[in-house]
Amino acid sequence: MNPNINKLHRYPFERIAAMKRGVSGNPTFEHVSLSIGEPKHRPPAFIVEMLSDSAQLEADLSTYPATRGEFALREAIARWIAGRFEAIVDPETQVLPVAGTREALFSFGQAVLSGKPEAIAILPNPFYQIYEGAALLGNATPYYVNCERENQYRPDYERIPESIWERCEILYLCSPGNPTGRTLSAETIAWLIERAERFDFVLAADECYSEIYPCDGDPPVGLLQAAGRVGRTDFNHCVVFHSLSKRSNLPGLRSGFVAGDAAVLGEYFKYRTYQGCALPAHTQRASTAAWLDEDHVVANRAAYQKKFDAVTPILHTQFEFEAPDGGFYHWLHVGTDDEIFARALYADCNITVLPGSFLGRSVGPANPGQNHIRVAWVAPQQDCITAAQ
Repeated sequence: MNPNINKLHRYPFERIAAMKRGVSGNPTFEHVSLSIGEPKHRPPAFIVEMLSDSAQLEADLSTYPATRGEFALREAIARWIAGRFEAIVDPETQVLPVAGTREALFSFGQAVLSGKPEAIAILPNPFYQIYEGAALLGNATPYYVNCERENQYRPDYERIPESIWERCEILYLCSPGNPTGRTLSAETIAWLIERAERFDFVLAADECYSEIYPCDGDPPVGLLQAAGRVGRTDFNHCVVFHSLSKRSNLPGLRSGFVAGDAAVLGEYFKYRTYQGCALPAHTQRASTAAWLDEDHVVANRAAYQKKFDAVTPILHTQFEFEAPDGGFYHWLHVGTDDEIFARALYADCNITVLPGSFLGRSVGPANPGQNHIRVAWVAPQQDCITAAQ
């Protein structure tokens, strides 16, 4: 077996199951799960209708799909990127469909990392666990950049020593961040692009929450958008990851894309032809339609806004926090051991949340996720209000 498998930490949801072992949720209340970032809003009706076309589905199931994907899908993605991020990408060389961002974020690390013992992957801390798993199985050493309360939960990249930049091969960004909901400014991203060019590493930007943000706010800036603003229209060293899971409430479709640096994507495409992860034809058809439609995205964003408008005043009676810049999480400082808090919340109120320490690693004296919980407002609105109360 690959010895690096032994370096992997237990996945957070395995740890939740262990935390709840021997404890029963209070039967007075219906269980409300706010721990997993799995969208529960209805998927777009036109997508369901497309997938219900039995004649077309039969034809789709009778062919092997191409790893690069159909041109119609790549063109739809390129059009969406141009409209949303003011960035022009070539659908032939700068776009690859993928089976959701989780699959791609992990496999991309395997393709990019050299395997050299001195290689480093820079990660935010706390973070989406796939970044760390990709680094460890790619034989790289994770370097954690803490997102601390004192810095409004934004990573301070300027504190990274020169010696770390020199060994960096990939830097995973997440904006809006999971779990913090914080975004990176265009200025910060431009500074990171300059670093990537100087030290020759890849910026891998997880932007799967980019379409969920306050309705009266500005859309989060993307990596390709920031690159274009500073004249890097070839997107050298820059790769973004997007998904239909959060944007379109289609987590079961397992569909997303990777876009950016053509040279990097050319090598990643070669890797993917061996990995065998092409999107099925019916998934590609549905995905093309989803990327070309914005009405359902606007409605989805408004539904999350209603939830935040409802739960935020309730939470403010007990917690001090700033509204997230994007995403559908609240990252709450609970002022005590987060695992004990989450276990008691389940026992007393039959509510499941994710202890923040499960998403972080101890760097120096403390784990920046400790004494926090991540609350995913994915349940029906009334369930969210009841849970908040």
